[in-house]
Amino acid sequence: RTCDQLRCTACDFRVSLFNDYIWDQSCDYLFFRNNMPELSKLRAKMIKKKGARAYACQCSWRSIHELIDLQTDQQLRWVCGKH
Repeated sequence: RTCDQLRCTACDFRVSLFNDYIWDQSCDYLFFRNNMPELSKLRAKMIKKKGARAYACQCSWRSIHELIDLQTDQQLRWVCGKH
């Protein structure tokens, strides 16, 4: 199971997740800073990939292809926003 209520402690944004998508390699900080949480704008850099999931807040983003423990990524500041 994965948490669907993640929140970023760095930018105080809710982490959005998109099933069956990954982020384009050209994504950068300014892209997310300027376009979150507008799905219509984010789609410009989303690539369809079955079984993957794209995560993003306003300051960080990840494309996940398999289950991993996000707590091992020291750069992420994502925590469970409580259920």
